[in-house]
Amino acid sequence: MAEIIAIANQKGGVAKTTTTLNLGYSLMKLGKKVLMIDFDAQANLTTCFGIDEPNLIETNIAHLMIAKMNEEVVPPKSQYIVSNNGIDLIPSSIYLSVVDANLRLEMGSERILYEILEPLKEAYDYIIIDTSPSLGSLTINALSAADSVIITVNPQLLAMMGLQDFLKTTKKIQKRINSRLSIKGILLTMCDSRTNLSKILSDQMSEAYDGVVNIFETHIPMTVKVGEAIYYSKSIAEYSPTSKAGIAYADFAKEMLLYDER
Repeated sequence: MAEIIAIANQKGGVAKTTTTLNLGYSLMKLGKKVLMIDFDAQANLTTCFGIDEPNLIETNIAHLMIAKMNEEVVPPKSQYIVSNNGIDLIPSSIYLSVVDANLRLEMGSERILYEILEPLKEAYDYIIIDTSPSLGSLTINALSAADSVIITVNPQLLAMMGLQDFLKTTKKIQKRINSRLSIKGILLTMCDSRTNLSKILSDQMSEAYDGVVNIFETHIPMTVKVGEAIYYSKSIAEYSPTSKAGIAYADFAKEMLLYDER
């Protein structure tokens, strides 16, 4: 039975998509069956998966959401799950932005993604959701469906300032909608060990949240290899597994599995 993990932060540019892609592939390399969900209308994860024209996909996560909202039958999973190199994806498209607008008017809308994913859990070990950079209806849906959340944080001042608001929202969802939801931890991404600011902010993060929220020991470094891998529609595990980022994401997947075993 799969654990559903949301990769989230209301701030953009903190490597949510990169982390979803590379955590998924790293877990697959460790023998886990993984399904990734692109739950962002920008469809970056879908593009990273090698799908050049996301808006031409006949059935994606937006269509599934609309079907559920209209109480229609969801099509068989063969019509909306795509596979690549041993990992599965439910893709997205710009059409998801229409869903986001309609969700605000829908009764019980925060549970729609949960209803889509629940029947899929038996086929996977992990279902990983790449979320949009906001605290809107889509992110609330993702957190309402998830068993846990990993918060990606870029150790820059503006990226860290919204963390407290995100944690407050998560606790509200835990209390009001999804009592299963737990915070698996904070993952520091795009870390540049050469700068004093990055080190200072990382230390401040540890001081502020140590003992309150788990902070993963693995830090994801800033490296051009990640951008190169995305350009070639590959995970860093496929493109350059021995690079600093490749090693870091492999280590992070192992650390996460050890955390789950506690």
